[in-house]
Amino acid sequence: MTRRRFSRDRHGRIRPGLEDPERDLLRMLPQQARELVDHDDPSAKRLFPVAYTDDDAAQADYHEMMGGSLLDHHHHALDILVSTIDENTIDIDDLNGWLGAVEVLRLLLGTQLDVSEDFSEIDPGDPRVDQFTVYQYLSMLQNEIVDTLAEALPRDGTSS
Repeated sequence: MTRRRFSRDRHGRIRPGLEDPERDLLRMLPQQARELVDHDDPSAKRLFPVAYTDDDAAQADYHEMMGGSLLDHHHHALDILVSTIDENTIDIDDLNGWLGAVEVLRLLLGTQLDVSEDFSEIDPGDPRVDQFTVYQYLSMLQNEIVDTLAEALPRDGTSS
């Protein structure tokens, strides 16, 4: 059984149980992500979904209207992750920020690696094996964050 990376303390705050290498990775990746996003790298295209597939003018208007807001949202999530990565406890809002940041990181890396729904394993000889390992780690971390957030939801009309 794998260890849980997130637990709640008696005050309802979240304790991220990350090892130092995990924290180092999660401290480094957001800077790389910002550079890709800020320079319109093709791997950032999935962060700005297409709303109008058959109307270029409407899509351009949508991107002009929403692009800045989406960019701000992504930057904010990455900032939360970086600013709280070394904290002993974080609150639910911070954990939601972590979720957003991990999703940004997964989408960028998954696009670079051309990950599809049928992705299962990587050949150990593939030169991108380290990148796929990071992608799998981010996917696992995302699942653990979602599970932790779900545990914090009220049950049967009561708060937990």
